[in-house]
Amino acid sequence: MAKVNTKKESSPETVKAEVLQLDAQGQTAGRLAAQIAYYLQDKHRPDYAPQLEGRTVVEVANADQIKLTGRKWQDKIYYHHTGYLGNLKSISAEKLHQKKPHQILRLAVWGMLPKNRLRSRRIKRLKFV
Repeated sequence: MAKVNTKKESSPETVKAEVLQLDAQGQTAGRLAAQIAYYLQDKHRPDYAPQLEGRTVVEVANADQIKLTGRKWQDKIYYHHTGYLGNLKSISAEKLHQKKPHQILRLAVWGMLPKNRLRSRRIKRLKFV
């Protein structure tokens, strides 16, 4: 049986990626993360379909100058597990910001994207300038 090419002319692979640039200076982390997650899912496009990965690349400038409200710099704790028994590591938002300033925003966007197969592919289109 012959293999038939069913690719349409306007498939996501043939359309160029749209680059969206955002400035994070002075913006609250959660509000900015919600906006970024919206754009990474391509919900702003008229041809939005939830089963498609999307093609918008989001570039964030000044991500190290985001704000956290209240006492979140001291009280918010980020956890990760190493894979070994009893090795649950924790780090405060303040120390994480000193170590990896973009990671706070990346983790916030990661949590706001739908929990499905496309999540890892969508987060790869988030770039920090």
